[in-house]
Amino acid sequence: MLAEQPTTIDEYLALVASEVARETLKKLRAIIKDEIPEAQECISYRIPTFKAGGFVIAFAAFKNHCSLFPGHTVADFSDQLKGYKISKGTIQFPHDKPPPESLVRDIVRARMKENLASQSKEP
Repeated sequence: MLAEQPTTIDEYLALVASEVARETLKKLRAIIKDEIPEAQECISYRIPTFKAGGFVIAFAAFKNHCSLFPGHTVADFSDQLKGYKISKGTIQFPHDKPPPESLVRDIVRARMKENLASQSKEP
């Protein structure tokens, strides 16, 4: 985690010490923005977060790895995530080995589908 408290994703990325990690997060951000251009970017719990009809996904850089936080959707993709350290809502990967772009896109689409479905159920 970063010592400083950024207020935007650009500020967050500027504070990431590892150039490799920073470039990986920039690529993830571009993929997420391409999939959900309407997403609100914010810092939530001190990490870059994307919201559209609710929480979609977040990411962060740590000293020895990066993480992608798609929430409970991790379980839906556990077969495709073999080889990555995963937990209930987190995918960890080396700074230079993020999940494949197609998989990230599938995860983002699945999260958006959930958010849209939950919105259509609201009165």
